[in-house]
Amino acid sequence: MSEFLINKARTVAVTGHRILPENFNKDKLRDLFLQVIEKEFDTFLIGMALGFDTVCFNVLEEIKEKNKNIKLIACIPCIGQADKFNKEQKEEYKRMLSVADEKIILSEKYTPYCMHKRNQFMVDNASVLIAFVNRNFGGSYKTVTYAQKNNVPIINFE
Repeated sequence: MSEFLINKARTVAVTGHRILPENFNKDKLRDLFLQVIEKEFDTFLIGMALGFDTVCFNVLEEIKEKNKNIKLIACIPCIGQADKFNKEQKEEYKRMLSVADEKIILSEKYTPYCMHKRNQFMVDNASVLIAFVNRNFGGSYKTVTYAQKNNVPIINFE
């Protein structure tokens, strides 16, 4: 695991589904990120999964082009996270890792709990969780539940 120090007071974590609806509004997501950045949040913990995580990374990367203070932290559940991604997804994953300000690997190998460990790490090190969750099961739902139990404010992106 990295020795990078995270300022929890200025950190936001993101969680959301891998499959996004066709009408997913990337511009609305950008506006939400700009709003939290205005409130002096500058560090973003991203779980590097497909779907919502990838879209968040890309939107934040665009914002970072104009605001160099933004930090993108890749929270990697295990080495080999992208092994089952298709070729295009693997290329994008490598590209994102190459531009991330920091990479935090939570497990050297896959375990049944490494994704859960990554999600808990992100919540434990953030002051806000931005969530795109529209069902009451799965990893993102469990992450939201964990944040609620730990009194971490949740912004539901709809």
